[in-house]
Amino acid sequence: MGAVYFYHLTRQPLEATLPILLDKARGAGWRVAVRGTSAKRMAWLDERLWLGRDDGFLPHGLAGGDFDADQPILLTTDAACPNGAACVMAVDGAEISAEEAAALDRACILFDGNDAAAVEAAREQWRALTAAGCSAQYWSEANGKWAKQAEANATAAP
Repeated sequence: MGAVYFYHLTRQPLEATLPILLDKARGAGWRVAVRGTSAKRMAWLDERLWLGRDDGFLPHGLAGGDFDADQPILLTTDAACPNGAACVMAVDGAEISAEEAAALDRACILFDGNDAAAVEAAREQWRALTAAGCSAQYWSEANGKWAKQAEANATAAP
């Protein structure tokens, strides 16, 4: 059973943080699905990843193409992971169920700390996932660098 990592974005926007996390996930050998709630937003993130860092390239694709199953990183709004993702990164309020988290090597929930609704949605996901027995870690960049602020260990679901 994988853990769910919550990333509270307060200093860097999603488009700056996501490539770092994707690079780490790829370094672990995982296929990744980046799940959002808006096709338009996923297209925007796709463009940002193509224009990304000068020191590296993140091979990825936008869902809906002929080669979704072959993509090491797939940007999607679908709950299914046609690329066989071992890691799902949920953005913009996309949800991850406890059953899905249990089947993944890692689930990440990235949320905008400057958006009160996004913070509350992340808190609700934390409560639901930990109540279902998922291990979870809460990471914050509030002090200028990423630091783990809280952790809940897996328990047997009732």
